[in-house]
Amino acid sequence: MWTSAKAPSLTDMETMAHEAFVRLPEHFRRLCEGLIIRVEDFPTDEVLDEMKADSEYDLLGLFQGTGLPFQSHDDVARLPNLIWLYRRPIIDYWAEHDETLGRIISHVLIHEIGHHLGLSDADMEAIEAQTAG
Repeated sequence: MWTSAKAPSLTDMETMAHEAFVRLPEHFRRLCEGLIIRVEDFPTDEVLDEMKADSEYDLLGLFQGTGLPFQSHDDVARLPNLIWLYRRPIIDYWAEHDETLGRIISHVLIHEIGHHLGLSDADMEAIEAQTAG
């Protein structure tokens, strides 16, 4: 079994992120209309500098944009909000912890969506508890 095992590709991880998103409570998903979820191997150098990361492995995910609590109908047109999941840091984290890869992806996704929605850590933990299974 392990002799043919491979790390998930970007496409595999995008599929896993989509599956994790579908398992989220419906009311939570509805609040994500227009939100784009992307998977890349690593954050860009600009993101690493902006986040003051010591290593390209420091960030598992990132929300970029204006969170819903800070948006206004009077705002000029802006780029859509984005959530980035970083494949290699997530895989590295998975290799060092006793959690399933799906659970880690779900955790990172919920956390970044929580930033989009302006949720507290307790709110995010409650959503995670609803999706555990």
